[in-house]
Amino acid sequence: MTDAARIAWVDEQCRLMAGIREEIAQTRPFDGLTIGSAIHLEPKTAALVATLRAGGAEVVATGNLGSTQPGTVAHLRASGVRVVGEPTRDRAVRARHIDEVLDAEPQLLLDNGGDLFLRYLERPYAGLLGGTEETTSGRQVLEPHRAALGLPVLVINDSPIKAFAENQHGVGQSVLESYLRFTNRITHGERVVVVGYGWCGRGVADTFRNARSQVTVVDADPVMCLRALMDGFRTTSLETALADADVVITVTGGGRVLGPEHTDLLRDGVILANAGHEPDEIDLAAIEAQTGATACETLPDVRSVTFADGRTVHVLGSGHMVNLAGPGARGNSIQSMDIGFSLQTLCLAQVATGAVGPQDCVVPVPRAVDVAVAEGYLALKGMR
Repeated sequence: MTDAARIAWVDEQCRLMAGIREEIAQTRPFDGLTIGSAIHLEPKTAALVATLRAGGAEVVATGNLGSTQPGTVAHLRASGVRVVGEPTRDRAVRARHIDEVLDAEPQLLLDNGGDLFLRYLERPYAGLLGGTEETTSGRQVLEPHRAALGLPVLVINDSPIKAFAENQHGVGQSVLESYLRFTNRITHGERVVVVGYGWCGRGVADTFRNARSQVTVVDADPVMCLRALMDGFRTTSLETALADADVVITVTGGGRVLGPEHTDLLRDGVILANAGHEPDEIDLAAIEAQTGATACETLPDVRSVTFADGRTVHVLGSGHMVNLAGPGARGNSIQSMDIGFSLQTLCLAQVATGAVGPQDCVVPVPRAVDVAVAEGYLALKGMR
């Protein structure tokens, strides 16, 4: 399937956003406004951008580390969207891309990880109305800056719909699909360790269990460990879990998880993958730099590190988000992203029209938006 055909297929399948697109083409909440976005650029994002533009917005977009798909960039540029930069895994390059987006002085920001809003605080400009933050990790970095921001910022990940529809079900399914795409290996009977038991980790653990894997959950929070135990998973320390793992998937969203201090615990042939927001959950550079270690690419975008004692570990996507890395990456399912991006669109409209104010700074999605998205999707399924 060509990039154009895939983008067209995705757009056709985003039925919830299609209805919203038709509505906001009449109400035009974004007339005269520019939306600056820093989010994964892949076909579902193209459907989101088309919806925002139907509501009157100009869009200036850049991607995230390791997840920008060239076909989507080409499509957006051909349709008149200003896309800043090309695919990159270099943090310094992406920082320049963030600055270029802010150079346009957009009135609304669609952030993913807090990068746009944090940089705005360092180089403020007049006219910013507020915006949205996609992720829990972004919410965590923005919370200490509420007073400095003083603008409405709605956190999409704090919607219950986003939590279970996209994070639990969407991420769980796409991580399994990506594991199979990268490795072509069996899941049945494999010992899979999931590090992090938030909504995304819960979905990954559930999905691999449903694929007949033996799943162990590790989390720094005893409450989450108890939840995992009562959900039927084995839970133990990271060190104990790593010792007999066939597959380790990090999905904490909270920074470095695996480094050289853990490699002596890993069995020969173990697969490491990261499904967290940033590519530093697996400290691949430090692992490769160990004395006597050698590294090479054994499959497309798979780094295999062999240690001095002959053991080898394989890192999918070179530690970047596994469901958006490597050849043929598809990301989360279309329907889960249709739901998530519908939340984004309606929340940005709330900010643009003044339905929310400065008191709504780094807060969850308004209940009315959750209800509208839920009712819309249920109606599409013939249940309303």
